[in-house]
Amino acid sequence: MDKQLLERITFNPNQCGGKPCIRNMRVRVTDILELLANGLTPEQILIDELPDLEPEDITASLMYAAVKLNHPVLQAA
Repeated sequence: MDKQLLERITFNPNQCGGKPCIRNMRVRVTDILELLANGLTPEQILIDELPDLEPEDITASLMYAAVKLNHPVLQAA
């Protein structure tokens, strides 16, 4: 896990309902993930949709999602 990439993910309770955002901008991690899920390429996102982003922001969003989804699940015996 690249800590420097994850530092791009910020949380502010007064912005976007406290959802994880990119570098204190009003761009949520979920916004980027939804664009990717809808078939946009990172290049299309950076050029056409969110030109204030940097390529590392997209990578950070994917890494954040992977870290959040990869947690141990405990089951009762």
